Amino acid sequence: MYSESITNGESGPSATVSLVVPALNEARNIPWVFEQIPACVDEVILVDGDSSDATVPMARHCLPTVRFVRQEGPGKGSALRAGFLAAAGENVVMMDADGSMSPAEIPHYLHFLQNGYDFVKGSRFVEGGGSLDITPIRRMGNQVLLAAANRLYHASLTDLCYGFCAFRRSFLDQLDLHATGFEIEAEMIVHALRSGLRIAEVPSLELPRRNGRSNLHAISDGRRVLRTLLSERPGAHSLTASVRTAS
Repeated sequence: MYSESITNGESGPSATVSLVVPALNEARNIPWVFEQIPACVDEVILVDGDSSDATVPMARHCLPTVRFVRQEGPGKGSALRAGFLAAAGENVVMMDADGSMSPAEIPHYLHFLQNGYDFVKGSRFVEGGGSLDITPIRRMGNQVLLAAANRLYHASLTDLCYGFCAFRRSFLDQLDLHATGFEIEAEMIVHALRSGLRIAEVPSLELPRRNGRSNLHAISDGRRVLRTLLSERPGAHSLTASVRTAS
């Protein structure tokens, strides 16, 4: 457990929280996700990728106060960028709609934002974390991409391709997001590193998708992540980053 306590008024206990949830045909998973959202979340933004099922009506039924945002262009990255721009909270949390991430973990992420960190990312590979869903090929791909990220950015991350993150919305411009697909998760992390944001990793348990099939394609999306790591690597930009692992 990381024991240092750093207070920061901007992101203190009263900071408002927006939860951004990208979704495409997740009607059967939305109830499980929404019923577990903790009270510390002030607004929930569902970014719908033109679902052909009852994702939007189901979300409205489960949470009448949910805000809907339509993404422009396909891909998870396009959805998240639209949600981030619409978010009103001082702190923004992003998580998937498929039931693989537990909303009950959100307070743990917010704890580190409330104690001096700027960007908090989940890790399945630190003590207390894990995955009940990752396949051997995805695990191997994540390890290769993680090693590349740590080498290129002089970091000590333990997980890379995992989309449960939280950050201070005031740093959205520094994150400078342009990705349209699953590579946005890597883009967020390397831009946070490049900008010198204070980053914490917290343990997270990845659960199996509850219903349906994932839109992730390990080979093609892995190539997109690698291209992102190579194209965004420090060159003209100086890099000073410190990553701590917390449990």
